[in-house]
Amino acid sequence: MSDFPPWPDVVGSAEKKIDVDVAHTARIWNYWLGGRDNYPVDRRAGDEIRAIHPGIGDYAQADRDFLDRSVTYLAGEVGIRQFLDIGTGLPTAGNTHEVAQRIAPDARVVYVDNDPLVLVHARALLRGTSEGAIDYVDADLRDVDTILAAAARTLDFTRPVGLVLLGVVIFLGDDEDPYGIVRRLLDALPAGSHLVLSHTVTGPAMPDVDAAVAYWNQHGTPHLTQRTPDRIAAFFEGLDLLDPGIVPCSRWRPNPPPRTPPAEVAMYGAVARKP
Repeated sequence: MSDFPPWPDVVGSAEKKIDVDVAHTARIWNYWLGGRDNYPVDRRAGDEIRAIHPGIGDYAQADRDFLDRSVTYLAGEVGIRQFLDIGTGLPTAGNTHEVAQRIAPDARVVYVDNDPLVLVHARALLRGTSEGAIDYVDADLRDVDTILAAAARTLDFTRPVGLVLLGVVIFLGDDEDPYGIVRRLLDALPAGSHLVLSHTVTGPAMPDVDAAVAYWNQHGTPHLTQRTPDRIAAFFEGLDLLDPGIVPCSRWRPNPPPRTPPAEVAMYGAVARKP
């Protein structure tokens, strides 16, 4: 008998073709994290990007560690028992449900992604505790109504939810109302919910980062949009930012606290509470 739970009614799960001829961000990050779910085109692009900006591969690990620390805090100290993780990416060690259910076995997690390779691995994402619940929604971040309707099968939107948007709003162009999309998601959640968000940054002191992003947008998919820390802060408007605010992911509550600040990465993150 299979160890996997029954296959869910995945919303929007029409068959999609995996394009192995064009590099894809989820597979490149999987490569940088030491995973095996990638193709030669992804490894070539990942190596080229790392040659332009040698530290960029560290962002994937910093973002993953930020996920672990933020979800640990929300499930442990805050007592959040529900998580909506949009832009899930390929399964790796320390997925949201693994972190949350390690602390609270009854935690409920809904994953959302529109990458066909992530859909292939959805069963791995759906392996959790018998006390909790996990579901997967095949949808784009832009499809807010679809996401909320599908997530309501598993999550109770009258109780606080941890909304996890790690490295995903970067794929929303400024002409696509990225702030409005995040606001619509938050508007559906009750007071006491929390937003966990990370985003690549740009600035005058980061020409190699900008060059790496330019290479990516020329050779890979989907295209991404860099934003300054001030523009990232706009995603948290109206929320109560937790200390230390919007900082490099590597510097958000490192555990244990080091004597000197961890190395800075151009991937910023923050956690905020909906009042």
